[in-house]
Amino acid sequence: MLMQEAYKAISDPTRRRILKYLRGGERTAGELAEYVGAGRTALSHHLNVLKYADLVRVERRGQFQVYSLNTTVFQDLLTEILGWLGGMDEEITTEEDTLEQDSEEPSEKKRASS
Repeated sequence: MLMQEAYKAISDPTRRRILKYLRGGERTAGELAEYVGAGRTALSHHLNVLKYADLVRVERRGQFQVYSLNTTVFQDLLTEILGWLGGMDEEITTEEDTLEQDSEEPSEKKRASS
């Protein structure tokens, strides 16, 4: 699964509503359609995007398709985002050091270089 697909999938408000509803547990396609107020075609499109991004799983139970969250992918997304933020600490520190050096009075810079 490409993370890019997951980010694309969660960029849509309707798909985020579907994911939020699935946090409460497994749901049938009919329950999801009723909750988000989407027609059959629109819901099918949204669910296909979520399945392609591996954010949801589907299981056939008799005549129903039951959807659930794939929590592993959400853990991967969170790990990736936290990794970015961890790398930002270093960038922020470097930028702060640069700003501090730039804001020093000229006489302070002279003393520091002596």
